[in-house]
Amino acid sequence: MSYAAPSSQPQPRHRTSLILWSLRFVLLSAIGAVMLALLLSILLIAWQLVLRDRVVPGVNVGGVDLSGLTAAEAAAALNEEFAPLTEKIYVLRDGERAWPARGSELGLRIATEDMLGRAFAVGHSGSAFDDIIAQSEAWISGQRQPARLILDENVALDYLRLLASRIKRDRQDASLRIVDGTAQIQPGLTGRELNIPTTLARLTATLRASAQGTDIEVAVDERGPRRWNVEEAALRLGTALSAPVQLFASDRDGGPLGPWTVSPEQIRALLSVSLREDGPGKRFDVSVNAEAFAEFLRSLAPGLIIIPVDGRFDFNPGTGELIALSPSRGGRELNIEKTLEQLERAIFSRESRLAPMVFDYSLPRYHEGVSAAALGIKELVAEATTYYWGSSQNRRRNIAVGAGKLNGIIIAPGEEFAFNHHLGAITPEAGFVDGAVIFGARTVTGIGGGICQVSTTVFRAAFGGGFAISERNSHGYRVGYYEYAGAGPGLDAAIWQPTSDLRFLNNTPHHLLIESEFMGAKDALQLRFYSTRHWRTVVEPPVIRDIVEAPPPRYEENRALLAGQARQVDYAAQGADVWVYRNVYDSEGNLVKRDQAYTHYSPWQAVFEVAPGDPRLEAEADAE
Repeated sequence: MSYAAPSSQPQPRHRTSLILWSLRFVLLSAIGAVMLALLLSILLIAWQLVLRDRVVPGVNVGGVDLSGLTAAEAAAALNEEFAPLTEKIYVLRDGERAWPARGSELGLRIATEDMLGRAFAVGHSGSAFDDIIAQSEAWISGQRQPARLILDENVALDYLRLLASRIKRDRQDASLRIVDGTAQIQPGLTGRELNIPTTLARLTATLRASAQGTDIEVAVDERGPRRWNVEEAALRLGTALSAPVQLFASDRDGGPLGPWTVSPEQIRALLSVSLREDGPGKRFDVSVNAEAFAEFLRSLAPGLIIIPVDGRFDFNPGTGELIALSPSRGGRELNIEKTLEQLERAIFSRESRLAPMVFDYSLPRYHEGVSAAALGIKELVAEATTYYWGSSQNRRRNIAVGAGKLNGIIIAPGEEFAFNHHLGAITPEAGFVDGAVIFGARTVTGIGGGICQVSTTVFRAAFGGGFAISERNSHGYRVGYYEYAGAGPGLDAAIWQPTSDLRFLNNTPHHLLIESEFMGAKDALQLRFYSTRHWRTVVEPPVIRDIVEAPPPRYEENRALLAGQARQVDYAAQGADVWVYRNVYDSEGNLVKRDQAYTHYSPWQAVFEVAPGDPRLEAEADAE
């Protein structure tokens, strides 16, 4: 019996089974993987559908967990958490002043939409892969987001504008005024204005860091008061009111006049303070209306005037020089405008409260340095001599005083000589005494009797010198004194202050010097005119017409006389009309002028005073 050996080749059936099981495993694995993937996809899809309108788990906003909350739920959670912040009290301060306000009043509100937007943005980008990763990270690690409040600047600005109106204060500059006689400075006020942009920035910063405090110092722009020169002006004002001011002057001899006092009360009434432009700025101006004192000065001015006095001179024919008889003296008038300037200076002076009056000074025309040649005085051009034989002592005295007032005066070319002006007032104070004067129809006793002897002598020199006679008045009757030494009637000149004067014009191109000489030993008065001879004058003898005899004597009772005594007080004189002609010739002998002096003399009655009971009084009464 035989055995067959076993074969070395695998059996085909066994190999096929192994392959089938392998294929089955792969297939089942693939199916399982697909099923798992499908399941996961379904789960993911389902999860995404769940989170579609909810916050991804793990998201936290400002400490509030919003995981899985819907928008409404999340908004409610956020509002509940952060609403108190908008009602928090914030205090805006300006120094000691404070204004509390809720956050909502300042425009603070919760940024709910923004926070919700950021919370929902996590895992909701629209990219599945990115969303799954973001959701996974939020779930595993969590995501914390800050809370956010926002400031509505329009609301904040409205509040700050209202606050600005309460803070605002206009600047008040310094001022100056007089109170109870003293200068007072009003320092002014600082202007204040809320700086809204800066304050808004501070408000925003504080709201962002509210945990660190709720006080907000507002920003205020300040403008201090402008003082300009107020201290200087106050000092000036105080100086003006510090003490009285005194005006003073001196008289013609240098003696003191015044003082006239201006009180602080008077000064205060005239002070003014004003603010005026001064270049780019301003300045206080303190002034005084010194012009208010002008009327007072005008009232003083006449008493302060000093009339300039010309020197008086004699002419020495031998040397041709002038010899001073009396010194000249300058004149002055009060300069009111400059005196007011001095007054104002003293009002504002701290060193001196004295104000000297200011004068305009005028020099005399004829002073000690003048020369005869410069004035054209070089020779005798006219002369007249009258006599006063038999005159009383008083009459002689008046003639001497009157003549002395004319001696040495100079008359300029074109200037009019006025006897009364140079003579001055006829008063006892001027040296005159009682004498016989013609008053009305009588010769009576009066101050200055005899002065017409002087005016008559001047008239004769002027008439004989060819000068133009401006005014001449004759006596009412022929006076014997003026016809002594062969002088005829018609060349007398009467003066009576203030109505009757003797005036003549120096109608030559040269100055005229008048010299008078009272020759007491000869009972004569001589007037000499010195100048440059300009013409030659010939005076004709008087023409006398219509002579009327004097009335009979008249007798008047004088109880002071004894029986048989009589005193003549007026003298008889014939009446007449008299013409005295003169002819004026130039240097070549041509007649340039012929005129005359006309005089009407009334007949004059002799008057005697007799004792009571004198028979001539009865005869006088019978005649009447």
